[in-house]
Amino acid sequence: MSRSRALVVLMASTAAVGCVLVAGLVRAGERPAPPPEEPRSVVADDPALDVLHAWDARRSDAYAAGSVRALRDLYVAGSAAGRRDVQVLASYRARGYVVRGLRMQVLAVRVCDRATDRWRIEVTDRLTGGVAVRADERIPLPRDAASTRVLTLVRSPDERWRVVSVSATG
Repeated sequence: MSRSRALVVLMASTAAVGCVLVAGLVRAGERPAPPPEEPRSVVADDPALDVLHAWDARRSDAYAAGSVRALRDLYVAGSAAGRRDVQVLASYRARGYVVRGLRMQVLAVRVCDRATDRWRIEVTDRLTGGVAVRADERIPLPRDAASTRVLTLVRSPDERWRVVSVSATG
């Protein structure tokens, strides 16, 4: 086969494969996924970050004490997120565990909406610590993947921030 003829066959084959791939995507109604968005950097002196760190520290203390009451106090009454968190703590307690060293690593934070006593914050974070402890038994909590959620918080009369809701983004 001549060199020019081989080049034509190669180009035709490449075009055919490309058409088949594109047709398959169109037929399936899919589009190639966009590249993942890079996390936005966290600014160390952002007031939202201060609120998150203080809230996370109170949550960690509640888990370490095994205190459902202290954990419930981090959420407004009736919060679905609060009910889920209390269920997790209650599950550890029912098996005789307390969770120590619970730490959240905040990778990104963005204030979506801010008023004097109500904030909506988009946060990307992950669990980076925590050990379930019972007698002489210590079980490290599984590594957590980063996730992004929108938190709605309100400031109560005692100046503490409480979570109203937690929702997925997108």
